[in-house]
Amino acid sequence: MRDGERHRVVVVGAGFGGLSLAKALKGADVDLTIVDRNNFHTFQPLLYQVATAGLGADDVAHAVRGIFHRRDDVTFRLATVTGIDHDAHELHVDGDGRSIPYDTLVLAAGASTNTFGVPGVDEHAFAMKTLPEAIAVRNHVLARFEAASLDPSSVDDGALNVVVIGGGPTGVELAGALRELFSMVLSHDYPELDVTRARVILVEATGHVLGPFSPPSRSYARGRLSRMGVEVRLDAAVAAVTPDAVHLTGGEVIPTRTAIWVAGVRANRLADVVGLPQTRGGRIEVGHDLTVAGHPEIFVIGDLAAAPDGTGGVLPQLAPVAIQGGTYVGHTITRRLDGRRPRRFRYFDKGTMATIGRDAAVAELPHGIRFHGRLAWLAWLFLHLMYLVGFRNRANVFVNWSYNYVTWDRGARLIVRPDRLGEVDRP
Repeated sequence: MRDGERHRVVVVGAGFGGLSLAKALKGADVDLTIVDRNNFHTFQPLLYQVATAGLGADDVAHAVRGIFHRRDDVTFRLATVTGIDHDAHELHVDGDGRSIPYDTLVLAAGASTNTFGVPGVDEHAFAMKTLPEAIAVRNHVLARFEAASLDPSSVDDGALNVVVIGGGPTGVELAGALRELFSMVLSHDYPELDVTRARVILVEATGHVLGPFSPPSRSYARGRLSRMGVEVRLDAAVAAVTPDAVHLTGGEVIPTRTAIWVAGVRANRLADVVGLPQTRGGRIEVGHDLTVAGHPEIFVIGDLAAAPDGTGGVLPQLAPVAIQGGTYVGHTITRRLDGRRPRRFRYFDKGTMATIGRDAAVAELPHGIRFHGRLAWLAWLFLHLMYLVGFRNRANVFVNWSYNYVTWDRGARLIVRPDRLGEVDRP
């Protein structure tokens, strides 16, 4: 740091970790710059509701500049990071070519989809890690129904089938929401179609859904999905995805025009260009203080970090890990500036939840506390409302959820095509 100037903190990523860091640094003697390739924060746990027309895009996103417009110590830079000059302490970005200097750098860019090299996934399957991807899923699903309304015989060829690949929390939540969308909403929108023949198939390579959960929670989730009409395929690895089918390693071919891949994540591709040591899944190796060995000025948090869990493993890629990591790093920076020794990062597991559909969820809390059904579902709703950024987003989501619950309607079932946004309708 230069004499007489404030400490410059640069954080890459406006996700849970980045916002948590910014909150922890409020009032500190630092200038904070947030760098992100999008000008908005995305509440990723609710992307599946955007994909299934339960919420609109602006319900789960909030402009970064709007979050911090009352803080003079925070600036925002819309850019994609292309590298780091470790000697000069500068962040290289695209665009105008102007580097961003830093005294402390925090990498919090999150994760991206990992296809594990399965043939055809990149070309023919949808991912669900970003807001544009969720909108693309919604557009495609609704467009398939529009096409089928013109040619109902295409339903026989699997035109309305959706295959969700990956039985983790996102896959379970997405499959349940799709089934409800089909049976309770689109069946009324398309009376000319026999929507009961539109299948939702959940494919999982292991022997159970909801891998991070206990056997009772897994059993409840699978049973609930089956009762809703979701076809669950366990011990079913995907061999390939083609434009009109998903091929399983056991030989089964599932006809579909809609394959959604939620089977794995890896560190954001930023990890590949910053010249720091990586481990499994592309994650950057960090110590117990979340810094990179040999670079005490660089912290890595959230999904991007391979943070030790104290038992020889690494912490999971979950939002609470990123939130607690951001808070810890903010406090650590402040302690450094005050001349105090930093503490070790200790993650406190507050529990895990997943929703399956209306009035159905599973929740597992510390000390072996587990519950499911409506109570877990209400707890899931409350928790997600509280973590949403901005009063407007919370109010909109609450109103939408209330309306959806009472009417079964999904007001956001719009086909929005970015390539046509500039067109003007002519009489």
